[in-house]
Amino acid sequence: MIPSLAALALCVAQAAATDNQERVCERLLARAEENPRLELSRAEHAPSDTVFVQGYYTVFENRAERRGREIRLGLVVLPARAQDPAPDPVFLLHGGPGAAATTFFRRQVRGWIRERRDVVLIDQRGTGSSNKLHVPMPGNDDDLQSYFESFYRPALYEAALPELQARADLGQYTTDNSVDDFDEIREALGYAKINLRGGSYGTRAALVYMRRHPDTIRSASLQGIQPISYRNPLPHARSAQDALDLIFEEIRSTPRYREAFPGIEAKFEETLKRLEDEPATVPVAHPATGEEHEITLDRNAFAEAVRLQLYAMESNRRLPLMLLRAHAGDYRELAGAGLAMNRAVKDAIAWGMLICVTGSEDIARIDPDEIEAACAGTFLGEVRVRDQMAVAAIWPHGTVDEDFAEPVKVDVPVLLFSGTHDPSTAPKWGAEAASHLPNSLHVVVPSGHGVFGGAVRRLDRAFLEEGSVEGLDLSEVEALTVPPLALPSDDGR
Repeated sequence: MIPSLAALALCVAQAAATDNQERVCERLLARAEENPRLELSRAEHAPSDTVFVQGYYTVFENRAERRGREIRLGLVVLPARAQDPAPDPVFLLHGGPGAAATTFFRRQVRGWIRERRDVVLIDQRGTGSSNKLHVPMPGNDDDLQSYFESFYRPALYEAALPELQARADLGQYTTDNSVDDFDEIREALGYAKINLRGGSYGTRAALVYMRRHPDTIRSASLQGIQPISYRNPLPHARSAQDALDLIFEEIRSTPRYREAFPGIEAKFEETLKRLEDEPATVPVAHPATGEEHEITLDRNAFAEAVRLQLYAMESNRRLPLMLLRAHAGDYRELAGAGLAMNRAVKDAIAWGMLICVTGSEDIARIDPDEIEAACAGTFLGEVRVRDQMAVAAIWPHGTVDEDFAEPVKVDVPVLLFSGTHDPSTAPKWGAEAASHLPNSLHVVVPSGHGVFGGAVRRLDRAFLEEGSVEGLDLSEVEALTVPPLALPSDDGR
């Protein structure tokens, strides 16, 4: 049977893409042969017809002294699929701090960025495969109650310190050192200029990278902005309250919502007070077996579960329904959602790395006397800030440059995305960062902490192709609206 012209064209395109992937792999493997610090091997991902390289790059833990202990940083390079790719790859910077960039592999191996550009994933020092600073957190499937315990208890970190200090100088795990690692790897891989993409803490890393190595950055796309002025975790309580207040205002201003959720704000406050006076016993489904188990839900665990539901728009839209049921004594959906989130994040973050970064760069700049005012009138209150500060107090600190607190001011083209309902990095933080970046554009999207969807992707893609914020068509993004709230009458439960 003679293949059609369309089928032949597809085969030619696939072969061309494969040829380029092989060329990229060969080039990188040749550079590894010449650089003893670069260890790479060819690998295949058959489901996506992808060949790529993976391995390690070795850096000095103490970059200033350039001697002593070394760290092997895990990395993956996914070659572009195009026959004639753009020369500047995309470096993806993960959030946390403490999450590993190589966990982006499944998302990026089939992603649109690879159509014309290589994608580089590097596990930041102290995360993933790069000497992960692991602190065991509470939570296991044999004791579901343990998933509702705080991740910020000094005893947990004190217990982990001896093992970590035996293999790491914790003062060296800073954003400055990390982005210098990234740039050393950029040079080792043979890329003259790169594009940065970061989310949440990854935006902080990107901003620091641009400040320290501006001539190597072609463009940066950032979502959920943490500028230098953002002192983690001080803004969390106010940002979460503001995001919840947006929902309450939406209910007040919409007749059908007012009817569906009468007095929801007062009911929420009553629920908080009730749980403060007496925690509730709540049945939840075991995440593995589906069997029902009982857990105790106190005020702090309830408030944290509410905060976590604000992160994604899907759960944000169900939150009033969850709160209405909680007020009626049915905490099952909210407790189950909190269980799922805590279970997922427990091992996804290198908590020792998180404290290294926030302790040195953020908490060191928080005046304890400002906490009360910053958290006043919020459903989270001061607990998270004071707990994280207590952990930082027993953790070794790194040093940062004297001008670290200064805003980043570089001429790199930067596209910044903020979500209207973001409970962590509210739009004001994106606006603050953009005010110091003369070649930037700040776009606010009806969304939570992650900014997704076809309109956002098309705008992001146009920016990456042009490498400029000039002339971008914002009409599609500006037409986006907030999805409707889930109503009791709509719910199939």
